[in-house]
Amino acid sequence: MRNLLIIPIMLIFSFQVEAQNQTQPVTVGDVLVINQTENQDFKSLDLPRANFIIKKGGIANYKSLIGNRVKVTAVETNDAGETTVILKREDGRKFFRSHPTISANIDEALKNGELTL
Repeated sequence: MRNLLIIPIMLIFSFQVEAQNQTQPVTVGDVLVINQTENQDFKSLDLPRANFIIKKGGIANYKSLIGNRVKVTAVETNDAGETTVILKREDGRKFFRSHPTISANIDEALKNGELTL
């Protein structure tokens, strides 16, 4: 009988903890800042590889991203529940002088500190 009471209580508690872990929702038009990460590697941002940047006539300098203000132009959620955003530079210039937009897994990027509101 005691186990029957513990299970529903544990379920309710786990849902409350999960609700607290969710990040603030990001909407179209929000402005974010790209930050420097500890290991200098952007894991949550979907950046083009250096050879694709060079083929398009751009400059493959990933450090140039740090401190850029970006605007959310689209928000998409897949079946797995991952939220991807499309980012465009706020000043209107292209990333690496070749790519108008980049995408990012917003939940991971906010958690890792790669993007901040």
